[in-house]
Amino acid sequence: MSGNKRGMTAALEAVRQGEVPTHVAVIMDGNGRWARQRGLPRWEGHRAGMTAVREIIEGAVEAGVAHLTLYAFSDENWFRPSMEVEALMTLLQEYVRSQREALVRHGIRVTVFGDRLRLPEEARQAIAELEASTEGGAALEVHLAISYGSRAELAGVARTLAQRCLEGELAPEEIDAERFGAELLTRDWPDPDLLIRTSGEQRISNFLLWQLAYAELFVTDVLWPDFTREHLFAALVDYRRRERRFGLVKT
Repeated sequence: MSGNKRGMTAALEAVRQGEVPTHVAVIMDGNGRWARQRGLPRWEGHRAGMTAVREIIEGAVEAGVAHLTLYAFSDENWFRPSMEVEALMTLLQEYVRSQREALVRHGIRVTVFGDRLRLPEEARQAIAELEASTEGGAALEVHLAISYGSRAELAGVARTLAQRCLEGELAPEEIDAERFGAELLTRDWPDPDLLIRTSGEQRISNFLLWQLAYAELFVTDVLWPDFTREHLFAALVDYRRRERRFGLVKT
């Protein structure tokens, strides 16, 4: 066995020796920097990032993670140069169609959340086909945030609840955290236990602002295309050392 494989096996064994977070969310950052360091166009960084997505999905399955949420494309990304946006949409369709068979084979269920209406028709169709094909997957649920912004999501929930109040279906005093959370795009799965951000940036970038209320944060300087399952395992081991208090005082 090579040194790399032995190291990987040891890292995975370390993960399995303790509690594994049910839900891991990832802000995949650093594709552009990765490309710039190599004198490549930005879209090449995004293409390299697709390899990291496959790697992390496989690592999450090995570690026993139940839910993996990936911040793939924010609603602010629409304001990037048109050529980059077009390249990202092309890569999205390419990834969805090239990986669908493997995802089904490995029991990976994929769901997508965000403002789909802004996506090109071909991208929407590819996503719908992927979700339908992987619906029966039980090994891991992968949630892709595409054309997503948390402020827009929260504003949408507020509008929905306000409309119900106007129509007499709901009284304002009935609105609480549970009622609000039931309207979120992510209502069908648990909130993240761990948020990983690559590239060393220490911010959450309008991502799951409500859902990350009690998540543990792990920031690494590794750029997303260089992020491997070994880096994932290191984050999971670090998570196990945390004492989660959920806003309470240690007794």
